[in-house]
Amino acid sequence: MEYALIKDAVVPLMELPDRNSELTDEALCGMTVEILERRDGWARVRTHYRYEGWVIEASLCFGESFVRDWDAAPKKTVLQAYADVLDGPKVQGHPVGSVTRGGLLSPVGQPEDGWQRVRFCDGREGFTWGAFLGEQITSWDKKEEPALRKALVNTALGYFGTQYRWGGKTPLGIDCSGLCSMAYLMNGVLICRDAHILPEFAMHEIPFKDIKEGDLLFFPGHVAMYLGDSRYIHATAGNNCHGVVINSLDPKAPDYRADLPEKLLCAGSIF
Repeated sequence: MEYALIKDAVVPLMELPDRNSELTDEALCGMTVEILERRDGWARVRTHYRYEGWVIEASLCFGESFVRDWDAAPKKTVLQAYADVLDGPKVQGHPVGSVTRGGLLSPVGQPEDGWQRVRFCDGREGFTWGAFLGEQITSWDKKEEPALRKALVNTALGYFGTQYRWGGKTPLGIDCSGLCSMAYLMNGVLICRDAHILPEFAMHEIPFKDIKEGDLLFFPGHVAMYLGDSRYIHATAGNNCHGVVINSLDPKAPDYRADLPEKLLCAGSIF
């Protein structure tokens, strides 16, 4: 098997090896992908969350040594919506690159005066504000249910107001399953990237009466995160909305959206 690294901030995953094909997902800087096929400057890849699509080869960093070294390197997750990496530890520094929320950088040494030296997966180095980085979370524990539920909700709320983008999963633009899957991914949980419950992931159907904050609501072709008190957050391009908003399932609430509750298929939980 061959692997490569995502070296650009946001790399579109297309349904076909064609720039005019449908955008199905986005891979983020520092992610490792499996190479399934290469054709005419394109590569069909599989992400660690088992999603497949075509990316432009130029957005990838190839080489066993790069992949091996990156796998062994300490990593931080970018928490800021969009973080610049500069050539010096000062705001006047020139950009070396940028990383969006969910992307990965490797810290080099200790922070100094708030600045953290970092390395990209392709070897570039620079400085970013240390507070923009957080721990990379790669696992979860059911024993931490109350804290994890709150973390899932807080992560989703961090995208509030983001514009809607079909296939998107960053603060630059995000879709419904991108919002939910990123909220879980940032907290160490892998779920289906699409608005489905699949048996190979931890998400499973639960009775609606048992739903709690952080669980998901599934509709035909749509998914939302339950916040508690009959409210939910979702990325939507319907009902005169065009982004991440909060609505209610309560018909008496001012933010009630009548077209969705009647289509509710099921609720899902990892707990």
